[in-house]
Amino acid sequence: MTRRLTVLAGPSGVGKGTVVKALLARRPDVWLSVSATTRKPREGELDGVHYLFWTPEEFDAAVARGQMLEWAEFAGNRYGTPREPVEERLAAGVPVLLEIEVQGARQVRVSSPDALLVFLAPPSWEELARRLAGRGTEDLEVVERRLAAARAELAAESEFDVTVVNDEVELACAALLDSMSLDPPSKGP
Repeated sequence: MTRRLTVLAGPSGVGKGTVVKALLARRPDVWLSVSATTRKPREGELDGVHYLFWTPEEFDAAVARGQMLEWAEFAGNRYGTPREPVEERLAAGVPVLLEIEVQGARQVRVSSPDALLVFLAPPSWEELARRLAGRGTEDLEVVERRLAAARAELAAESEFDVTVVNDEVELACAALLDSMSLDPPSKGP
């Protein structure tokens, strides 16, 4: 059976973005949803490519209108998945991947019970802490908040359908692809 909606979640710093990048290189037919956020762009991030950078007012209005498939507050900012683009791709039969946080995955479980929820786990707590501190994009207070949130998120692993350990990116990517049970990519006309 081909699953069309897959959710990849896990603690901040576990390498979700890196695994997704490897997956999309192997399977460009998978559509990665672009999340909206109220945080400011980091250096090199582009609106509409890495995130949809919305003002808090724009985000709140989308939530109030029921236009978000899921959303959560994390490290003082809001993140969420606009519903319409996801539903359009799914209706067209395109495999959709959401790279989101644990809170959002819980909301998707309620609204889309057939979605496949995949938990990306670090090889160890020490490695996760090293990755978060090594980013250098946040101050110590933000890193500490992310570590505290990561402890709670790691405890949610049992709520997911599949766990993939990210100790080596290519192996984690292969395990994620295997769990997605996708049809072979089409070769074209």
